[in-house]
Amino acid sequence: MARFTITDAAKKLGVSKEAIHNRVRRGSLNSVVENGIKYVIIEAQVISKASNRTSAKKQALHVEDRYHKLLQEQNEKLQQRVDTLENETRSLRDQKEQMLIDEREKIEQIYKQKDEQLKNILNAISSKFMLNAPDEDIEDVENIVEVELEEEDKPQSNLISLNKYLKQKDISKKKAQKIKDRFKKHAKNDSRIIKVGNKFYIDLEKYDYSDYSL
Repeated sequence: MARFTITDAAKKLGVSKEAIHNRVRRGSLNSVVENGIKYVIIEAQVISKASNRTSAKKQALHVEDRYHKLLQEQNEKLQQRVDTLENETRSLRDQKEQMLIDEREKIEQIYKQKDEQLKNILNAISSKFMLNAPDEDIEDVENIVEVELEEEDKPQSNLISLNKYLKQKDISKKKAQKIKDRFKKHAKNDSRIIKVGNKFYIDLEKYDYSDYSL
């Protein structure tokens, strides 16, 4: 057995001083008072068990600290990886957006060029009509336009002038004039009709003109 002060006993057993006082009051620890100082009597076996518990706690705390440290390191690595992936994703998104912008600009430029080509062709037709050229010359221009449209812009290759279509169908002049009058009346509000100067153009493969008796 050995004698310890309250403070030393608390350190030996790895508990608080209050816990030592409680044990003394309960009688689980013996105590003596010498020269006004209270000493706690502790058996060597109890000290050994307490030492083992303290050592086990320290070891457990050490293992827990290492575990926490390992988790912290792994979290830091994962966070770095997440940051890297976010940066790569952001970069890829920016590249994709830029590619879409570039492609849109290319498409707009292509359509702009096609529109200019078509405008020039239609202007040529309009000028020819305004000069009141003979029908033979007008038909020649129409043929040229249809060929150029077919070469320059495939979706418009099926355009044909209303006059030319009516002549091909051998429709009477009276009926043809009625059809022309209907076209003239509805040309502004009917997207199926393309008007150049005083002439109308139709696309029979794309649209149905049965309501105009065609």
